[in-house]
Amino acid sequence: MAARTTVLVGTTKGAVLIQSNDDRSDWTVKGPAPIGKGINHMTADPESGTIWAAGGGAFFGAAVMKTTDGGNTWTESKLAEGDFDRMMRAEPEFAAQIGYVDTGPAPFTGQVADLWSIRRVGTRLYAGAKPANLYQSDDDGETWAPVSGLNDHASRDTWSPGGAGLTLHTIIDDPDNSDKLWVGISAAGIFASEDGGKTWERRNNRSNAEAADHSDHGECGHEIGHCVHNMVRASTSGDLIYQQNHHGVFKSKDGGRSWDEVTRGLPSNFGFPVAVHPHDPETLWVVPHVEHGRLPIDLKAAVWISRDGGESWTDQRNGLPQENCCYTVLRQSLATDGHKDFGLYFGTNSGSVFASFDQGESWNEIASHLPTVLCVETLTHKN
Repeated sequence: MAARTTVLVGTTKGAVLIQSNDDRSDWTVKGPAPIGKGINHMTADPESGTIWAAGGGAFFGAAVMKTTDGGNTWTESKLAEGDFDRMMRAEPEFAAQIGYVDTGPAPFTGQVADLWSIRRVGTRLYAGAKPANLYQSDDDGETWAPVSGLNDHASRDTWSPGGAGLTLHTIIDDPDNSDKLWVGISAAGIFASEDGGKTWERRNNRSNAEAADHSDHGECGHEIGHCVHNMVRASTSGDLIYQQNHHGVFKSKDGGRSWDEVTRGLPSNFGFPVAVHPHDPETLWVVPHVEHGRLPIDLKAAVWISRDGGESWTDQRNGLPQENCCYTVLRQSLATDGHKDFGLYFGTNSGSVFASFDQGESWNEIASHLPTVLCVETLTHKN
């Protein structure tokens, strides 16, 4: 029997929680909150139900927000101050009128413009920033420290910004070994650690000599291209990792030490998110887009599935708009939940969230008219 699911939706105007009943047949939308603060990414602890949201931006400052009561109230740990803090300090009378509380100097002001990713790994939280830096917290997000092994990496002076700047947007881990971590940085590529973040290795090497359908793969044909868009680890199959790159879809069977291209059969080599079946490591989904314009192919919405590890692909459209569709599905906006009969979810920059309970064969819209959706993650509640 299924249990309740909360779909965690980060938007440009705050966190939205889409909460199901026990059989996921009915959904209730709560939020956005904290109102007006952009949320780039979210994570949760299924044991306690605690939810963390990362974002804030240049105006409010880069912060991690936390709720322990299902989104009724939120607390904030600020990593860097924003323009709003400086304005309030310059106008103390106005600050008092609106109830602004000065929490004192934030530790990484001037070093962090925004937070783009957050992930709970064991009992530790990791947060990825713009400009690309990684931070860790061992007290549920109350305080943060830099992960110097990555932030001071010897290759750092070669890191180049992607279209959204130099961002650390993806963090994945091995649930059976919390010392193993991978991060994606646009546009520096993939970095991995096997000692809990003390040291990091850059892992961008191609293993196949020829491209599947396309020839533009970055600086040289021996690399996958540094502009990784998203990654996911197949939790049931060792170090099998899939990634959607700016230049194609790739898979690695050895934790990113070498990468095979599996783009052949897709209508585009460009897209943002990738998700993998929670019980079948050979089944994955991507959402191809037209690169220039970030639009669905032929303005018809589709999610594409591979059931053989990327060797072949099939489009899934039932329930999705097939005329004049201009939305974009961004890099963190495709996810599965934790049920045996799992749900698959994606969100759009036009404010819709779609769900499928038959592995993408059919879709229904569980929320609409939201702010721009920046991420979709899930919390599967314990019965």
